[in-house]
Amino acid sequence: MTGKSTRLQQMITTSKVIISTGSGGVGKTTIAAAIGLKAANLGIKTCVLTIDPAKRLASALGIDNLTNTPIKIQANTKGELWALMLDSQSTFNELIKTYSATIGQAEKIYNNRLYQSLTSSLGGTQEYMAAEKLFELVNDSRFDLIVVDTPPSRNALDFLHGPQRLSRFLENKVFRLLMVPTRTYLKAVSYATQSLLKTIAKVAGSELVNDAIEFFRAFDGMERGFAERAIAVKQLLELDSTSFVVVSSPLKNSTQEASYFFDELQKLNVNVKGLIINKIHPHFLDSKLLNDLANIDELLDLQANLINLENIATREDRYIQDLTQRVGDGFVQKIPLLNVDVHDISTLKELADQF
Repeated sequence: MTGKSTRLQQMITTSKVIISTGSGGVGKTTIAAAIGLKAANLGIKTCVLTIDPAKRLASALGIDNLTNTPIKIQANTKGELWALMLDSQSTFNELIKTYSATIGQAEKIYNNRLYQSLTSSLGGTQEYMAAEKLFELVNDSRFDLIVVDTPPSRNALDFLHGPQRLSRFLENKVFRLLMVPTRTYLKAVSYATQSLLKTIAKVAGSELVNDAIEFFRAFDGMERGFAERAIAVKQLLELDSTSFVVVSSPLKNSTQEASYFFDELQKLNVNVKGLIINKIHPHFLDSKLLNDLANIDELLDLQANLINLENIATREDRYIQDLTQRVGDGFVQKIPLLNVDVHDISTLKELADQF
């Protein structure tokens, strides 16, 4: 397929952002890395961002480790290939620094125990910071295209919801009440709210409540910047130049998971540009020859293996057929099962050459 332009290649050359989604175990990360390499081969300055905490992207690129800062990959391409792995705490720290009025305000938040807990364990933080990092990279003049490798599909949906969740949190009445400056706090908080805080203190401890109040007060003046950024990220995900691709293997469970993801993306009014089906077994026999071989009583092991492989390919076709009907006007790119394990740029190129 290297000598012709495919619809996948057309998507690469017309997109600013490509988001690779799919269930675990389908080769989604290596596909994202291969898309990035293909783009770089086409002369595009490309950065691949993985928000999957597993280190599969680094492995696919043949390097030991990735950090929260983009590093340039030596790939001998017309364009450039960069890569990074999301560190949500570092990204959150950078965002706090951006919107703090003073260095002191930022330091006060960094040292707050609630903030430290928020960045390490609160559900949704990883996904929101992924959206924030994406926004940062899109506005980085070094890059023409950002390729995003998401976690397994159902977690990837959290990534899409991240900006809206933060906006709702910032509009919450209790949050806004706790943002009131200290000197007017006791006057502003209603009796009901004081009772609520006392109840929470009995259950969770007064230190936790005090940490929460101090965190929100330290946050004073920053909420507008966060809210505006959340809206900007949401708009970025809705642009036509942001392309979503669903990656699946031809196995039954994977195609069912991919169908679920198509449904969920449709609910979010996300335009899925294409479907990439990875690790497909090839057909070696036509149906007539297959029937003839099946009627021979004594078969050599090689012939038996050939029939078995053909049966696998036929079964995969059946699973794929149901899934491809979900694509609509999008493209379907089938990637054969390769006889190499992707573990460096050389083997990654073999995968990228299938595009």
